[in-house]
Parts: sequence; C-alpha cells; structure tokens
Amino acid sequence: MNALSKQISSAQTKNQLFEMVYDDTNRCIQCGYCLPACPTYESMGKESASPRGRIHLVKMAAEGKIDLEHLAEPIDLCLGCRACEVACPVNVPYGHILESAKTVIESDQKDGSMGGKIKKFVLKKLFPYPNRMRMIGNAYWLYQKTGLQAIVQKTKIMDKISEPMAQLEKVLPHVQSPTKRYKWGEVIPAKGEKKATVAFFAGCITDAMLHKINRLTVELLTVVGCEVVIPKMQNCCGALHAHQGFTEDAKQLAKKNIIAFEQSNADYYINNAGGCGAMLREYDHLFANDPEWYERAVHFVSRTRDIHEILVQYGPLPFKKEWNGIITYQDSCHLRNVQGVYEEPRQLIQSIPGVHYVELPTADRCCASGGIYNLLHFNESMKILDSKMKDVLRTRAKTVVTANPGCLLQMRLGIEREGKSNEIQGLHLVEVLAEACGIQ
Repeated sequence: MNALSKQISSAQTKNQLFEMVYDDTNRCIQCGYCLPACPTYESMGKESASPRGRIHLVKMAAEGKIDLEHLAEPIDLCLGCRACEVACPVNVPYGHILESAKTVIESDQKDGSMGGKIKKFVLKKLFPYPNRMRMIGNAYWLYQKTGLQAIVQKTKIMDKISEPMAQLEKVLPHVQSPTKRYKWGEVIPAKGEKKATVAFFAGCITDAMLHKINRLTVELLTVVGCEVVIPKMQNCCGALHAHQGFTEDAKQLAKKNIIAFEQSNADYYINNAGGCGAMLREYDHLFANDPEWYERAVHFVSRTRDIHEILVQYGPLPFKKEWNGIITYQDSCHLRNVQGVYEEPRQLIQSIPGVHYVELPTADRCCASGGIYNLLHFNESMKILDSKMKDVLRTRAKTVVTANPGCLLQMRLGIEREGKSNEIQGLHLVEVLAEACGIQ
C-alpha cells in the first residue's frame, strides 16, 4: 500500500470511529469518578491507562488530532472490566467506546506478528467450531491421563515456549473423561416436578477443558426442577472476538446462537460463565443498527440468565453436606458490572450448611484475567493479580470461589504464585454447590 492509499485508509477509519462513538465520548465530563475503579490506572499510574484518559484519546483520534497507532496501545492495555461504567455518574457507555475503538484499530492496523497471527488463527479457526474445541479438550485429557503433563512440567519445556502458557498450564484442573460430556441436542429431564425448560449454553473453554463444571451445572438445574436442553447448533458467544476488534465475526457467531436457542423453545437460556453471559446479554447492542436481527436479539437477551439467578429463583437447593473452612468470593467483572448479578452468588454461598463466608474486600476489583489479557499482557496482569492475592490471604479462606472460567484459572494461578496450592483451593461456585448437595 503506497503512502496516498494509507492516508485515504486512515481517514476512512477515523471517519468510521467518529460516526461510531464521537457523541458517546462527548458524554464524558472528565470528573474522575472512574479513576479509583480502574485496575490499570491503579497499577500503571498514568492518565492514558484510565477510562477518562482512553475516552479522551478516542475522541482525539475521531477528530483526527492523533493517529490511530497512538491510540492502539492504551486501548489494548484496558482490561475491559467495565467497573468504570458502574462508577460513572453520567452513564458513559465505556464498553461500546472500547470495542468500537478496537474494531477500528483492528481494521486499520493488521497485526502481522507471530502473536497476531496465532491470535487470529485461534479466534477464527478454533473458537467458532465446537467440535474442534472438543478435540483439543480430548487431547488435553490424554495429555494428563498418560502422564505426559508431568514430564513436560518437570522438564519445563513449556516455560521455554511461553511463560504465560506455562503458568496457566500448571493450574488447569484435572480434565474429566470426554465420555462424561453431555451430547449436543440432548435433553435432560427435571428431577421431580418440572418447573421450567431451560436451554444451556456450554461455552468454548468450559466445554472443552472444564466440562465437569458444565455437567454439575446441568445436574443442579435438574434438582431444582428444570428440564435442560443442550441446543445442538450452538457455538462460541463471540466475546473474545468482540473484545479483540473482530466485530463482524462476533455478529456471525451471535446469529448462529440466536437461531439455535430459538429452536429450543426454552423458557430461559442459561450460562455459567460471567464473560460469556455478558456477551449474550448484549446481543441487542451488537445488532442495534441491524433491523433484521435486532428484535430477535432483544428476545434472546430477555430470556438469558446466569445459572445463579435460576438456582435462587427455583431453589432452595437440596443440601446434604456441611462445608468446612472459610470461603471467599471473587466477582466476575462481567457478571457484576455488565449483567448486574451480585447478590445471588453470595446468597447461594451463605445458604450452604455450616459455611463460614468472609467477604473479599476487593471482590469487585478485576483479577486481571480479562479473557486473554493475561496471555497478551502477562506482566501487567500478574501485577494486578499479586496485589489481589494479598487481600485473599487476609481473609484466611481455604476456598476461593468465582463464577467465570477465566477468573477461576486466574485465581488458581494467584494461589500457585503465593505457594499456597496445598492450603487453598480455587473452585467455580457450581462446584461448591454441587459438592454441598452430594453431587459428584
């Protein structure tokens, strides 16, 4: 591309950014209420790492006062936790501004690095295909089952390839046999009186690598009276794609999910991952300018629920065991800040017989998993995580609970980095509730 073509392309993308978010950036009054809520501002200590700083940079880029290349790094270093939206007194739609900026940056500046090519391959060739993801999960089960994992960890081969991948690989839970996964299209009857029919969203990473959590989710739903449908044609929610600027890919994935779940005729669409649920609940925003799909997206959103909302609605759960030891809970940012689900997880924990629940003082602060943020920006992520772990240790908890697979792995990594793996366990709330109900 010659210099003139680059100038024309840059002008077009700036015009696109102007049309998408300029009015929204003008809603920010630069009051600074977002600053104490922002984990990257706290850890990096500079204005460009704050929500209002990023909004100002987006505004300047839309006005043509700075090049998009000067916007790329500050935007990429944002965790996207959206705690700033909760703190904002004038309701600036920061999430929309952030993802619009990422979309424009991605279209203007193609990442030709090896890391960029790997990211594009994973997002375009793996996550959109559930069967491929399951094949990876099956391979990882064999990797653990055959003892190869122990050899790799002992020789530290993975550390030489990628430190972030090596760290996360250490804390992946034991993967259950692939034969224990539910089949696409399966219908699992309610136990006892049927109160509702729900369609279950299985997710990508959870379905592939953490499918025990999905199985326990389904069993908990059945014991509170829900018939559970596993829509056959469901796929990735599109959250990682939207967060990385691949908006059109996210829309295509969303369309497939809308169709799949419409065909289930379920009363509710249930998920157990805070990040996925937030994306599912914002499908209407994704199609705001698409009359053909907007109404269908609104209908989809109206039926979408987090697992903990449904367990509270149709509970109580049939607990059979008491819980020993202190439990603390780390909020999933997207479950709390986007979906507004805050009380239900705490209510469920505190309903367990014998439980000693201690509130984590910084539960509302991001753990810095951020989808794949901890892989792309490992050092920044670990700085925030290590700070959070100081608060976790002060609770003296023996169990750290969360409600999102990325957060779960991140908190398990924090426990590992503190050398407390023999003393503290990291679990999804579904695992805790299932164990207390005697479900294995």
